[in-house]
Amino acid sequence: MAMARSSSLVLVAFALLCCYTSSVASQGNSSDAFLSCLSASIPRQLVFTPSSPSFTPLLKSSIRNPKFFTPSTVRPLYIVTPTNASHVQAAVLCGRRSGLRIRVRSGGHDYEGLSYRSVRAEAFAVLDLSSLRSVRVDAQAATAWVDSGAQLGELYYAIGKASSVLGFPGGLCPTVGVGGHFSGGGFGMLLRKYGMAIDHVIDAVLVDAKGRLLNKNTMGSDVFWALRGGGGESFGVVLSWQVKLLPVPPKVTVFNVPVTASQGAADVVTRWQQIAPALPEDLIIRVVVQQKTANFQSLFLGTCDALLPVMSSRFPELRFNRSDCREMTWIQSVPYIYLGSASTVEDLLNRTTAESVFSSGYKATSDYVRRAIPRDAWASIFTKLAQPNAGLMILDPYGGQIAAVPESATPYPHRAGVLYNIQYMNFWSMASGDGAVQTRWIREFYAFMAPFVSSSPREAYFNYRDLDLGENVVVGNVSSFQAGMVWGQKYFKGNYQRLAMAKAQIDPDDYFRNEQSIPPFANSR
Repeated sequence: MAMARSSSLVLVAFALLCCYTSSVASQGNSSDAFLSCLSASIPRQLVFTPSSPSFTPLLKSSIRNPKFFTPSTVRPLYIVTPTNASHVQAAVLCGRRSGLRIRVRSGGHDYEGLSYRSVRAEAFAVLDLSSLRSVRVDAQAATAWVDSGAQLGELYYAIGKASSVLGFPGGLCPTVGVGGHFSGGGFGMLLRKYGMAIDHVIDAVLVDAKGRLLNKNTMGSDVFWALRGGGGESFGVVLSWQVKLLPVPPKVTVFNVPVTASQGAADVVTRWQQIAPALPEDLIIRVVVQQKTANFQSLFLGTCDALLPVMSSRFPELRFNRSDCREMTWIQSVPYIYLGSASTVEDLLNRTTAESVFSSGYKATSDYVRRAIPRDAWASIFTKLAQPNAGLMILDPYGGQIAAVPESATPYPHRAGVLYNIQYMNFWSMASGDGAVQTRWIREFYAFMAPFVSSSPREAYFNYRDLDLGENVVVGNVSSFQAGMVWGQKYFKGNYQRLAMAKAQIDPDDYFRNEQSIPPFANSR
């Protein structure tokens, strides 16, 4: 998003700001005032009300967890689909003028759906960024500008088209929105080689609560720090990000090796805990544990010939051999690992949620492991995972570059000393129930894991958001800093207070808030 256009956009913001008022009207009056205000700056066809035939399909279009698409879900009064920065500025300032809060949706993958729904009854509008999804790659400079409404698959596709030897260390799922992913940290199969997505963000464009269009220099170092892993929706609307692209070899190797419980999966996973975080940085081996099987999934930045001696000397327990290797380019590996062997690079451009996916609700949460879990505990884990209605575990090994970055360098603090991250997930058919059984399994399994994972605080990953960890308490129309510590220290450890101080700088009135947004530090109640 070029800053050269900012002077004309500031005029739009100033015109709206002249009529800003801090008084909060009733819901009916505020909604009428919001629409009236928008009509001066945003084309009518970009604003959707519940009476519009397109409202429900648009709302549903990027809901990735259908348990938040029920008759009891608190839905937005309006959906605004901006096509440029001035529309975002207008929506923010009209929202403040009319007393209507805004929630921002880029890809819809928020695990608690907070980008498009509210836990408690409240009036709000959704700013859907799906029309702001440009990706501009400069292969010579090894940089890219990517809009928040773009999906990871679109970013990777554009990088692959521009260069066969550049990549980026983001997540695996191609339909995840860039805005939310970067805001919470972002990691994938390059995490050991290059760390987090946020470690390579070099600029950003933000619309703040005053409607100002800011970049890295004008927003200030504290706010720019906070955006990169502290939850961008707490500080404003991030329109676009500039990232540094990283070198990848012309050929990489992937593999997927399943090991069943009867083949000694508990023993192999126990050994994996010690090996995976200490492997060469070019090699990552993650594990998906489901029912009675552990699937070892890997990306190696090199050829099969180079990988074979590493595996035979460092991890012979896996019994890896040449037939397990699949060589391809990095961009080909992205859909292969997540979408399967039949997928193509063009599949990365598919933005839609398949109806089969939309039919399954899920519950998720996370942990970090700093000491290897004993073998007997793994035997119990496999037993629990084989129960009816059980979920799964995804284990991502750390070490390498993700651990080399200091805890305070970004809001994401889970660095040195972490052996691996755990994501717990459980799914159910929406046609067969509300997921109460599967949700209870997740909560009971999470309690069972307590002795084996980090503590004081029990760490969690913000992009695997879980409201079971705590929710904000609003005091005097501002979220309480003290109440937020309950969940904030789990996600951010010692960085939570600095995030709250950045929030106080950019949004002291707490306009941008949800059930787990960063509270302003000025409110220490």
